[in-house]
Amino acid sequence: MKKTKVAIIGAGPAGLLLSHILHLRGIESVILESRSRAYCESRIRAGILEQGTVDMLRKAGVNQRMDKEGLPHWGVDIAFRGALHPISIEKYDRGRQVMAWGQTEIVKDLFALHEANGTEIITEAEVVELQDIETGQPAVIYKNAGKTERLECDFIAGCDGFWGVSRHAIPEAKRQAWDLVYPYSWLGILADAPPANEVVIYAHSDEGFALQSMRSPKVSRLYIQVDNDDKVENWSDEAIWEALDRRTGVTMNRGPVTDKAITPMRSFVSEPMQYGRLFLAGDAAHIVPPTGAKGLNLAVADVSLLSAAFISHYCDGDEAPLGLYGERVLRRIWKVERFSWQTTRLLHLDKRHTDFELRLQEADIDYLLNSDNAKASFAENYAGLPIDQLPDI
Repeated sequence: MKKTKVAIIGAGPAGLLLSHILHLRGIESVILESRSRAYCESRIRAGILEQGTVDMLRKAGVNQRMDKEGLPHWGVDIAFRGALHPISIEKYDRGRQVMAWGQTEIVKDLFALHEANGTEIITEAEVVELQDIETGQPAVIYKNAGKTERLECDFIAGCDGFWGVSRHAIPEAKRQAWDLVYPYSWLGILADAPPANEVVIYAHSDEGFALQSMRSPKVSRLYIQVDNDDKVENWSDEAIWEALDRRTGVTMNRGPVTDKAITPMRSFVSEPMQYGRLFLAGDAAHIVPPTGAKGLNLAVADVSLLSAAFISHYCDGDEAPLGLYGERVLRRIWKVERFSWQTTRLLHLDKRHTDFELRLQEADIDYLLNSDNAKASFAENYAGLPIDQLPDI
């Protein structure tokens, strides 16, 4: 049997960052992860960081490679009616910016920091049950190397994603979920090809949505809208490149495709995010469609508030922030869910829509591109709503 102060389930960016922040204040934690370290470090996920996320990573000292190799962006381009229309974040949102830096790189840096700091991370540990979360002595039961183990703790942080066990440990009668599944998916590729545009391109076209993003000056991350029942094998590399060219109006730089997958689209929120001694963060409690690049950023904002609350508890003897965590974090989450839903609805082609609804959608895009007030609102949300509190580290 093991004991720790905070048991963290999940070694994604949320769990790893939470544990690292706690370490900086001398608060012990143990991380349980169902996959191997190699798997965690190779998962292709998000890549656009809000200003607040960049600030948090710098504050936590997870910024050396990001600041050296990441790609700062001061705006985005919207492809519409055959032209690119820039929206300047710098102009419309007080000089703020976003950073193109892959989630995989953040995870690699955090694993390296934990290895240097001696944090206990138990990989390939299948969590099977959370016990006594309504008491002062919760425990996590997990299987590792063929043995069933027990980890006792003061608190449990569920950072184990949408398919994890943490959310389901809250009694069903106490939980409420809101779920919206979209009638389209994204076919995404990672390619060893320089990005064709200096900033992200969001494209609306008669064929559907497309996105040009990047991971580095030599690696492009690209997406096109497809039907939910489509298959990767239906799309050759050249068919993808041609679709991107047509939908964005920009000729993409070709290169070897190193990853190809279809991602379904959904919006999801589960409440509450705290129950007894269990606290949820990241995808364990909420999912956003990737259109607004908010998933990783929401997780970092959650961890910022949760780590600050744990620090208040352990270092200052103040219980109030832990009790307010769920209420505080959900206010921001629902605003970000709104922006992600709104941006998805704005730019994708929904085959269920009538001609009238399609014309209204085009009017919405036209308004965004020709109104300073609309651009300012988009820039504020895209660069990231303020994080309520950064931890004292």
